[in-house]
Formats: sequence, C-alpha cells, structure tokens
Amino acid sequence: MSKITMRAARLHERGGLFQVDEVPMPEIRDTDVIVQVKAAGVIPNLPNVIQHFAEWFPFLPLADLPAVYGLDSTGIVVAVGDRVRQDIKPGDRVYVNPGLSCGSCRACRAGDDVNCTAYTFMGYFGFGPGSVEIFKDYPYGGFGEYLTAPARNLVKLPDNVSYEAAARFGYIGTAYSGLRKANLQAGQTVMIDGGTGTLGVGATICALAMGAAKIFATGRNKEHLAQLKSIAPDRIQTLVMDGGVVDEILRQTQGFGVDVIIQCLGANAPVDSVAASIKALRRGGIHVNTGGMVLPLPVDLVDLMTRQKSILGSLWFTTAEGQAMADMAGAGVLNLDVFEHQSFPINKVDEALAALEDRNGGFTNIVVVH
Repeated sequence: MSKITMRAARLHERGGLFQVDEVPMPEIRDTDVIVQVKAAGVIPNLPNVIQHFAEWFPFLPLADLPAVYGLDSTGIVVAVGDRVRQDIKPGDRVYVNPGLSCGSCRACRAGDDVNCTAYTFMGYFGFGPGSVEIFKDYPYGGFGEYLTAPARNLVKLPDNVSYEAAARFGYIGTAYSGLRKANLQAGQTVMIDGGTGTLGVGATICALAMGAAKIFATGRNKEHLAQLKSIAPDRIQTLVMDGGVVDEILRQTQGFGVDVIIQCLGANAPVDSVAASIKALRRGGIHVNTGGMVLPLPVDLVDLMTRQKSILGSLWFTTAEGQAMADMAGAGVLNLDVFEHQSFPINKVDEALAALEDRNGGFTNIVVVH
C-alpha cells in the first residue's frame, strides 16, 4: 500500500473529546490483514469506558492515550500477510472480531481464546496484564480509516449484510454465544431479562433464529416492548418489569418454567429482580449472565441444588460463532432488518456518543462510517 498516514479519531485525555489526527498506517505481520474500515459500532458502554473505567475497574487495562477506540469494525480487506494463504484475500467484506488473545497460553493452545488471561478487546479494554502488550501490537480500533487484525479474527460477510448491520455483531454475538452455552434447543422457551436493550434485542433475534418456540422478554418501556413483540407476535410475549413477571411466566408455562434465561440488563441491574428471575427456570434450566451486573447476587443455593439449575457467565463469542451468525443472516434466518442505523462521519464521534442518550431502545444502531 502506498499510503503512509491515515485519519483516526483519537481520545487524548480521559473524559475529553475525540480529535481527528493524521497517524501512521498500521503495520502488517505475516498472519495479519489490513482492513479498510467502512463502519464501526458506537456502543452504549463506551462513554463509561472513556470517562470512568480507570477508576471503576483499575484491574482492567486500557490502551495508552492518545488511543483509537471503536470496538466493532467492518470493512474491506486491502492487504494480507505473507502467511495468509487460504480463504482470506483483498476485496473480502469482513467483520473484525475484536477479541484478541496471546495465542500461546494454555487456554489459547486449547482453542479457548476467550479464557486467555491476556484477552483484549481491540479499540476498547483488556482483561489482564498481558493486554498491555496486545494493545501495542494492535493499537487501532474502528474509529480509524484502517486497522490491523489477525486473519483468524475475520468473519466474512454475505453480500446482503451491510457494514452498518454487521457493526452490531458484538452485542448480537454476545447474546448468541450465551444462548449456545445454555444449550438452547429448537422448540424450547427463553426468558430474555431486559429484552428491549441493546443486548436484549440481539438476544431476541438470536433466540428466534435458533428456533425458540416461546420468548418471554421483559422491559420497562411499553412502546419498545410493543416494537419487540412485532418482530414475531406469535412467539414473543412481552412483560413489563414488575414484581409479577415470574408468576406470569410460571402461569403461562403451567408451572414448569422456562428452559433458558439470558440476563441482558447490564451493570446496574436491580439485584432483587435478577435474583427473582431464577425462580422462573425449570428444573435443570440454565441462567446465563451476559450483562455483568456489578452488585453481589443473593442466590438460593437450595433451589439450585434441588432443582439442578445452573448459573453461567458468558463474556464474548468466538470467530466461529460470528461466522455462523453471518451465515444465518445471509440465509435470512437471523433478522438484521430490526435495526435503525444512525451514521456519523469520523469527525463527529462525539456527536455519535451524545446520540446514545436519545436511542429507540436497542433498535437504534449508532455507527461511525468512513
């Protein structure tokens, strides 16, 4: 490539504004690719990461400033490393799974990258001390015109999946992997706690694509709940979050309970509500936490033991799961048409962040485009 520099929106100080700078083009390694970014997701938690994260979670590393953020990047492969010999080639339309691992620890060698102690989200934050070095190896997120990524992190996009829609794969994939860990089967029932949020809408369309017969989705905004139900009125039952949700689910399942609960409420989830939701699980059912509630959760261990219920944590998704989502969307099984895209150019990142405050629940998809 002949370009020497590129434009990137960078954060220069915590809590400050983004500034468009000319920065060096990313360098490619043998097993890497360079992607020309077309769209990058602006996720609801990003303002917290750039403003408060260092104080709230000092054990989770951040990239040194100035930094190029942007978690979910989509675009076109423009160059491949010398050892990228199969399947990936210049011109491919791709989503870049931002989950980076060290590649050599015990977890990585077992193919369990997400449990790498140095696991790192490109353009976002890391999960262990080793993330500091990974940020140096892959310093650019989606708010730059180009980025470098390992070829093994690429999800190839079907022609009918837009860059903007694929920039939502992070939240959709988090939900999809959680439902897979819960072993959701076609014909089963699911409770999506927080179904109208960014994570919850993704969980809903994934549960539909995976064949859930009945979805009980909770939320506070009645208009958002009505919009969610309209996706599949015969299969989605919406419930306003109040003290009667569990009783209503048990009533509609003849006292049996649901097969799977996926917790999508996020860090500030109400403890009492989350604890109560576990009562809606059937015997042997699985509760998956994808929202990361920060307060301690009181759990009735006798209920878990005698009814053989399970509580699982699910952080992210594999590139293989990302490719499965892309293929399902390509086949029309995973419905990405539910999203309303709002696009902002690279010099309007701060406006994109401000737009997070006025979203149509989880249906709004805010992206930075290049």
